[in-house]
Amino acid sequence: MTVIVTDKGFAAEDWTGGFVALAEVDALPTAKAVDLAGTDDPTPLSNLLGGIELIRITFPAFNDGRGFTVARRLRMMGYTGRLRAHGPIVADQYAMARRVGFDEIEIPDDLAARQPEDQWRFRANWQAHDYQSRLRA
Repeated sequence: MTVIVTDKGFAAEDWTGGFVALAEVDALPTAKAVDLAGTDDPTPLSNLLGGIELIRITFPAFNDGRGFTVARRLRMMGYTGRLRAHGPIVADQYAMARRVGFDEIEIPDDLAARQPEDQWRFRANWQAHDYQSRLRA
């Protein structure tokens, strides 16, 4: 099982439509949710972004930040749908994930037990916790 983390805290999975791998998108042009790896180039999705409701980017480990780059590229390409990070991302990375464009993070239950909801909610005010905001104050 997994836990969805948003600015409001922990939530249960609410997506029931399933996911299609990037390699299968051409075969299923009506895909509403796509799975990407941190090593995938999102460019093949550029003409399909308007019809995709959810893109989930998998992080193989907390210290592999390539998924952050993919997320930023998708937002720069004009993607406005739900963007989800998936994998062992830690609470300390929540602000970074939100800044690059992720709307939510899907973490495994064991990680949610080690880093409870209050640790994630502490970082939910991510816009005010960056060095630029502190310099302006």
